[in-house]
Formats: sequence, structure tokens, C-alpha cells
Amino acid sequence: MTKSELISNLAARFPQLLVRDAEMATTAILEAITHTLASQQRVEIRGFGSFSITERPGRIGRNPKTGEQVIVPAKKASHFKAGKDMRERVDQMRHASPSEA
Repeated sequence: MTKSELISNLAARFPQLLVRDAEMATTAILEAITHTLASQQRVEIRGFGSFSITERPGRIGRNPKTGEQVIVPAKKASHFKAGKDMRERVDQMRHASPSEA
């Protein structure tokens, strides 16, 4: 699902919510998550999951075209871990027959 599809789904699910309001709310939530992660803090949304920053160490890689060694610098990456409720719901949907879903 893309951001625009999420906004459309929210507006359709809640008729009292205008599309521009759904867009503003979605953008505000995503910006808050991004800002928090950028400041090296963890974001936890109960029942959904948590976002955190992990440090990836530098390493020596290879250019796939030439085979030449390349130094890949250390970097920080975002990490998402699904919450228990979300994992269980996804697992239930995966095991449900197509007529039940």
C-alpha cells in the first residue's frame, strides 16, 4: 500500500474525514516518526510495532560488474519490528481460506 492509497482508504473508511484532512494526519504521523528516528529515539505503537535505528558497521564489498573491492562505510538504518497483535493478525489472515478473508 502506498501513502496515497492509505489516505484514500482512511477517507473512505471515515466519511466525516475529508481527503485533505486524512492526508494532513497521515503526513503528520509519518513526519513525527521520521523526526523521532532521526533524533536516535525509538518509536513504539502498541499493537502495531516499533521502529528503531540500528548501526551497520563498515565492511568491504565487491563491485558486481568488475569484482573490484569497495569500502562500504558504516551507516545507520531504520528497523521495524512487528508487535505481537500485528503478527498474530497477519498469521491468522495467512492461514484463513480465501473465502474467509
